[in-house]
Amino acid sequence: MFENYLEEDMVVIQGDYATSVVILSILIAVIASYSALTMNGRAQRIGFFHRNLWLMFASIAMGFGIWSMHFVGMSAFSLPVHMTYNVTLTVISIVPAMVASFIAFYLSNLPKRGLWVYILAGVSMGAGISTMHYMGMYAMKMDISYSYNYIIFIVSIGISVAISMLAVYIFSNLQLYMKNRWIQLFTALIMGLAVSSMHYTGMSAVTFYVPSDFHAHALAHDMGNIGGLVIIVTAGMALLLGILFLLGQIDRYVAYHTNFFDSFTKLPNRRLFEQDLRKHLFPEYLIIWQLHGLEELNKEYSYQFVDEVIKLTAQRFQTMRPPSSELYRIEENRFAFLMKDVKESSHVKEAMQRISEYLQTPFFIDGEKTYLSSVCAVAEANNKTEAATLYANALAVIRHSSTKFENEVIFFDPAIHTHAFEREIVDGIGRAIKMGELFLVYQPKVSLKGNQVEGLETLLRWNHPIHGLLSPALFIPILEAHNRMERVTDWIIEEVCKQIASWREEGISFGQLSINIPGDYVTSPKLLQVLQANMRNYEVLASQLELEITETSFVRNIEKAIQAVIAFRKEGLSVALDDFGTGVSSLSYLKKMPISTLKIDKSFIDEIPTSEKDSSILEAMIGLGQSLKLTIVFEGVETKEQIEFLRNTCIKPVVQGYYYSKPQSSEEIVLWNQVHLATSKGLA
Repeated sequence: MFENYLEEDMVVIQGDYATSVVILSILIAVIASYSALTMNGRAQRIGFFHRNLWLMFASIAMGFGIWSMHFVGMSAFSLPVHMTYNVTLTVISIVPAMVASFIAFYLSNLPKRGLWVYILAGVSMGAGISTMHYMGMYAMKMDISYSYNYIIFIVSIGISVAISMLAVYIFSNLQLYMKNRWIQLFTALIMGLAVSSMHYTGMSAVTFYVPSDFHAHALAHDMGNIGGLVIIVTAGMALLLGILFLLGQIDRYVAYHTNFFDSFTKLPNRRLFEQDLRKHLFPEYLIIWQLHGLEELNKEYSYQFVDEVIKLTAQRFQTMRPPSSELYRIEENRFAFLMKDVKESSHVKEAMQRISEYLQTPFFIDGEKTYLSSVCAVAEANNKTEAATLYANALAVIRHSSTKFENEVIFFDPAIHTHAFEREIVDGIGRAIKMGELFLVYQPKVSLKGNQVEGLETLLRWNHPIHGLLSPALFIPILEAHNRMERVTDWIIEEVCKQIASWREEGISFGQLSINIPGDYVTSPKLLQVLQANMRNYEVLASQLELEITETSFVRNIEKAIQAVIAFRKEGLSVALDDFGTGVSSLSYLKKMPISTLKIDKSFIDEIPTSEKDSSILEAMIGLGQSLKLTIVFEGVETKEQIEFLRNTCIKPVVQGYYYSKPQSSEEIVLWNQVHLATSKGLA
């Protein structure tokens, strides 16, 4: 190949480039790089496809892009010669590009990356590009001879390696920002230039020779007439990217349905139910159907039999679902309807009674005739405040002593149901602490600038022996109204300090753990004493704790609250103002509060960035928090669009929500953190 044609009977001929095709070849390289980056980003999320499969998809996209760019670039170069391709060698030439791409992507995702990783990844990618290029050149069969300039040949490979190394370095060190399309596009442009620059530098190293008595008009056709190859390569590139896009959509679809739908009945699950229940356009009615006697059926028949009963019941609910309603399966034996735009409560009652009559007809399963008993609880809301208590009210109906599971439809009546349920909650809290019914879960707070876990919020849960897993939004207001949360908070403080000490012995640290402090307890001198005693007993540093205080607690008694926070800060404790924006009257006092953190309430996050109004309000809050040099934490972040908006709007955003993790037990959060630490140093 490296022949030196200096004989007198050989002369050099020059070729020409078609500018439009050159631009097309570079565009193909950039598009392939962008697609590969997108696929690689999917590898870092929990989805339907395994991480390594996404890395393979990314490598295929990148390898095919390199291969396509080469042959489209070759078609841009015109020489008056007859030329064909060795099909086998042409096809095989794509392999080095794909293998090199996989190695580079794999190395860029390693948890620990030093200079050698960037060098190895750059050399791998550069070598793959170069090998593919020169294999492609060798696959060409022409009626002329050619030779290479050694220096330019080496320079072309060096350029490929150097630019590849730069691309991998940018790729690795801006991983957190790869969800930003502009950063992704910039990196794709660098990678695309690495491919195309190597190609065109390599082509400049080639010198073509023809005999001195050669007559151009005698040749059949030139290299510019292989437009068919351009069409095939371009169509193949479009097909590949289309397939990869489809796979991405499938992955998102499966992930969404896994998170928000019940796998058995295919109905929306409790998580989607709770999300819809909190929406600004609140439901006017919540209807909960609780099935009765499933345990007896299970003992008499089998789990499979009961599963079939539940599936048929779900079908009956779906068949009879009223207009303007959404149906959910929220627990094993509970289904729920959320309804709005209902003119009269009598319409709700009539619809539920029709469902009740349908449920009373027997099920025929495996030749067995079975009846199912149930109860229907209906709670009504006329405003946002009442909507917040819908679930508690419906549950109060179900658990009231007067309720019989005889397929009856019962509307919530505060004169009958509230008192009994509240007494059961209040009287049972002492037992819950002693018997271990109360437990803590933890949700991480993640910095978007470094993808590091800044701390955990401690959240309370109650596994009630009768009512099952109770929502904090259900029992905490009841305990606060009856002055029981002070005792519970003392228990939480001790459990948190005990957990920090336990993790310390295992060599685990999560930074700060935050504890929610109820409003009236903030100004009590006892609170600081309890904190000091537990920090001393478990050898916990003040910097490891953060107190979350609701805005309403400041509004009630602003002067006492400020003095209490000053005392906490002198002790070295961080203080966060929780649910910021819900107590608007305290805004004028914000500059007086010696807080360290501002937590933006989830209600301001839900509709961004689609709602221009909510986005503008949030931007104003961010500006206020940043001007006061406060750490800003955004609650309830669940979507990629919300993440991108916050990253582009706030200087140092910290997010908390299902986008990163749901609240988890102490054991689960440790395992989650191990995975997060590994992936945060790879593509986030």
